[in-house]
Amino acid sequence: MKKFTLATMTAAAALMSGQAAMADAHLDEITVGYFLEWPMPMLAAKADGSYDEALGVPVKWVSFETGTAMSAAMASGDVQMSVSQGVPPFVVAVSAGQNLQIIDVAVSYSENDNCVVRSDLQITKDNAGDLAGKKVAVPLGTAAHYGFLRQMDYFGVDISTLDIVDMDPPTGSAALAQGDVDFACGYGGGLSRMKESGNVLLTGAEKEELGILVFDVTSAPAEFIAENPEMAAKFVKVTADANAEWAANQSEEMLMVIAKESGQELETARSDLTGFTFPTIEQQLSEAWLGGNAATFMKGVADVFVEAGSIPAALDSYEDTVNTGPLTDASSM
Repeated sequence: MKKFTLATMTAAAALMSGQAAMADAHLDEITVGYFLEWPMPMLAAKADGSYDEALGVPVKWVSFETGTAMSAAMASGDVQMSVSQGVPPFVVAVSAGQNLQIIDVAVSYSENDNCVVRSDLQITKDNAGDLAGKKVAVPLGTAAHYGFLRQMDYFGVDISTLDIVDMDPPTGSAALAQGDVDFACGYGGGLSRMKESGNVLLTGAEKEELGILVFDVTSAPAEFIAENPEMAAKFVKVTADANAEWAANQSEEMLMVIAKESGQELETARSDLTGFTFPTIEQQLSEAWLGGNAATFMKGVADVFVEAGSIPAALDSYEDTVNTGPLTDASSM
């Protein structure tokens, strides 16, 4: 956990050089971070060049394994926007001083982020207290990390008794399969493979009942958004149009493109998408999402991380980290 805190501070320290690199409003291209094994309708727009056409510049896409890596890339100036960054890694970055803003709710997914316990341990929600003293793989600073902390608190498991190892989901799933860890937390393809080795403690619906929300955002450095407001608005508009097309048709043709772009088998992508919801622009601008609740939720996430010793302090408020300008502009395009 100390290593994680130091890494966060290091990323924040790189902020100034990153901001300077992104203050150019006349870019020849932009670089956008995204996840593989994470099937989303926007991948179809990525494939057919809709983003390049709408933004008027080529879009270079770079895949990441964690949202914390996305934060570091935006701090260095290597990436201008990140799609589907988890709220927890976003909160960690802005709490450390990185000047990022949310411009879009990318996806909500309670079923596609969870912790899995090795089958041979025979530990379920009914005897989850037996996890005390066990070894767990967790991608620190991510949505999975936040969910892990909340679940351990619910089950009364003191995290100081656990051997917590920082692993991205693909690595964590391999460690679980090999018996190197007792349980692992993750999302996407990594979580799917974890389930082959064990069982989840709580379902998505059970987590939601406890207030454990799981959603990702599209984020960008505040300076980049301020210098390129039209580009940011057009980007979220293309995303919204792709989401609308999927919601209306869910065609096999579109699914095939999404699966290919995410690096998944067709049926795996189909299964993952059943656990995803994509709020419309109108929904995102409402009080339930970016119009109010998101900032309150982020404050809660930050307080959990502070209590766990993962970050030194939380912001007094996260309202300034939400920028609804691009979505508002996109709504009239």
